[in-house]
Formats: sequence, C-alpha cells, structure tokens
Amino acid sequence: MEQAQVTIAPARGKLGVLLPGMGAVSTTVIAGIELIKKGLGRPIGSLTQYGTIRLGKRTDNNSPLIKDFVPLARLEDLVFGCWDIFEDNCYEAALHAGVIEPSRLEAVRPELEAITPWTAVFDQQYVRRLHGPHVKKGQNKHDLAQQLMEDIEMFRGQHEVARLVMLWCGSTEILTEIEEVHKTLQSFEEGLKANHPAITSSMIYAYAALMSGVPFGNGAPNLTVDIPALLELATDRGVPVCGKDFKTGQTLMKTIIAPALKARQLGLNGWFSTNILGNRDGDVLHDPDSFKTKERSKLGVLEYILQPELNEDLYGQYEHQVHIHYYKPRGDNKEGWDNIDLFGWLDYPMQMKINFLCRDSILAAPLVLDLVLFLDLAQRSGLSGIQEWLSFYFKSPMCAPFLYPEHDLFIQLTKLKNTLRYLRGEEQITHLGIEYYQQP
Repeated sequence: MEQAQVTIAPARGKLGVLLPGMGAVSTTVIAGIELIKKGLGRPIGSLTQYGTIRLGKRTDNNSPLIKDFVPLARLEDLVFGCWDIFEDNCYEAALHAGVIEPSRLEAVRPELEAITPWTAVFDQQYVRRLHGPHVKKGQNKHDLAQQLMEDIEMFRGQHEVARLVMLWCGSTEILTEIEEVHKTLQSFEEGLKANHPAITSSMIYAYAALMSGVPFGNGAPNLTVDIPALLELATDRGVPVCGKDFKTGQTLMKTIIAPALKARQLGLNGWFSTNILGNRDGDVLHDPDSFKTKERSKLGVLEYILQPELNEDLYGQYEHQVHIHYYKPRGDNKEGWDNIDLFGWLDYPMQMKINFLCRDSILAAPLVLDLVLFLDLAQRSGLSGIQEWLSFYFKSPMCAPFLYPEHDLFIQLTKLKNTLRYLRGEEQITHLGIEYYQQP
C-alpha cells in the first residue's frame, strides 16, 4: 500500500475543550489534568501519554511514544468550558461527584472555581430522572442551537483558543430511533425550527458544534451525531466526529475476553452481566427508557465479535443478559459482575467469573483526554466525517452504514496505530513476520 502524504498542521496555541455536562466524568477530567500540570498526578490509562507505537521491523527497535510520533496538543495548552443544568462551578461539582477526595482537589481549587458552566440545553423528556434549573430558554430548538454557537464563539474569543473540540459527557437519553427528520440536513434544520420531538438535546449540541467547525465526540449511547443529517453536515464542513458510549468497565472486559474465546474456538452458552453504581449516570439509567439506550449499546458487542452466523455450532444459541442497578452507597465506584458459561472439547461445560471493582470516572477520564487530542489531530490532518479508527474508545463504534462495527479491542488498537502510521507516512504493521525467516 502506498504511504500517505498527509500534511498535519502544527498544534500551535490553546486547544479549547467543550464539555456538555459537568458531572463526575467532566470534573474528573478537568481536575485530573490540572493536577497533572502541577506534577501532582499521572495520566495513567491514557494511550496518548503513555502508549508507544512500533515503527518498521521488530529488529529496528524503534517504538517511540505516540505523543512524540504525532504532533498532539500539550496538556498545558488545554482550556475548558462546560454546560450544565446546575450552577455549581467545577470545584463544587467535583466535590459533589465525590470521585477525587477534597484534600486533593484543594491543590487545584482556584483553577476549578474559575470554570463556571453556561446554561444548558436540556429537556427533561429525554432524561427523566434529572431536574436542574440552569437551562436555556428559546423560541425553538434552532434558537437554542444558536445560543450554543454564541457560547462557543464567546469562549473562543475570551480564551483566545486556536482550535476547539466538543465531547458529550452528559447523561444517557431515552432510546431514540432514526426518523425522517434525521435523514437530511434540510429536514433536520426544519425540525429544529418546528421543535420536532425526535431531535434531542444532545443532537442540538452536535449541530452547534459542527456548524461552528468544532469536532464532536459522543461519550453516551445516544444517537446524537450518528444520524444522516449530522454526518452530512460533518462532511460538508470538513469536521471529524466519533462515538458512541465510552468503553470503560464491563464492556471493556467483554471486548478483551470475547475475542479470546473466539480465537480459541471455545463455545458460549450464556453471558450474564450486571452492574451496580451510585453516581448520576446510575440514577439516570434507573429510568427504563434511558436504560434501553444503554442496553442496546452493551448487547451489541458479543454479536459482532463472535459472529454467530459464521459459526452457529459455537455461538448460535447463547443467551446474553445485561442489567444495571442504581445503588447509591457505591457512588462512582462501579462494580461489574459477569458469569460466562462456556464449553470446550467434547462439549464439556466450563465457567468464568469476573468481578471488576472499578471506578467509572477514573476509567473514563483518560479516554476523554485521548479523544480530545486525537479529534484535534484528525482535524489538523484534514480528516472529516466518521473517525472509525477511534472505535477503540467506544462501546458502539460509529462506522459507515454499509459496514458492521469492529468491536474486538485488539483489532481496534491495530486500526488506531495503523492510522497514525498512515498519517505520518510510515509502513503499516501487519505482524506477518515472514521476512525474518526467509533466506536472503
């Protein structure tokens, strides 16, 4: 394959990070980066900060850090803006989220207190278990989108940022299916003016971002930017997009374990998954219609990895259940239980049990950082539309409508690193390795 001749614009100046939703994830990201800037923490879990990339043959011993290989924005150049339905500043919101202890937040308190949220675009019909007074009012949804665009331009000027990225860190909305209003940009804009009920709050944010030339990533399972109208707008405006639903705890485990079962041709009778968590996300998912959106995101993983239509003997009859329970005492410290019933040689049954006691926002924060830096890199590289190479970070990766999404974590990582090699004109790594054993 011919190597690309991609011109990547330098990452000069400040990068503005716009986050709809200033809850546990956003405050953990912002506080974490401010602590890291002061040498009071480490960005563990971040591929952009710790990951390496092999170049050339294994015998070349050339594996630089990703951040030294591609020109990424520096953490020191990140500045943050948020929208939220509550007036609390970032420090107050971080205290309420309870992810990072107060004694540690004190070191970055002035930086966090300086970040006060703008009024949010919010409609309770899409997130029924949240109530908040800090919301925008407008004649229609088009007017609300214009107000978001004004916030974006105000932030751009106030902080003198060179570039911007928006990443949805808000709550899971009720399940929404694609309707006629979503199919063209014209019908979507008419729907905004007519207050069409199928246009959710997150779609309004995505529209405002794309109209402002700002890359957009979706950290929730909502449809949001994954509709024809907004993909059309992203392509027309030359803006990269990605999503959906940050892959953090239980689904991360599935995309590690399921490829191993398939690789060893071990059969599957059933996979039972349940979660308990007590943060705002858990409360929102207590609503059955919001849970349906999350359930669809979580359930699709096994089907696409195991491909039962290609091997019905092993994967044609398995049962897959996913449950989420709101349990307030657990807070952000989520617990995922998995029971896997598998079978092997001569159909002898076996079991695997996974109990992952994780921290939801601690796992999500490095994903947010990586996505911000990679979306900015994509735009500076002239990439637009769906960025499938960022599937590594999502439960329900966006892809072209004629493709199925790739869920295997290891294939996703190969795709991501090969994209970086492509952008820098380096040879793709196939891991064939036959050249090491051929006689000269």
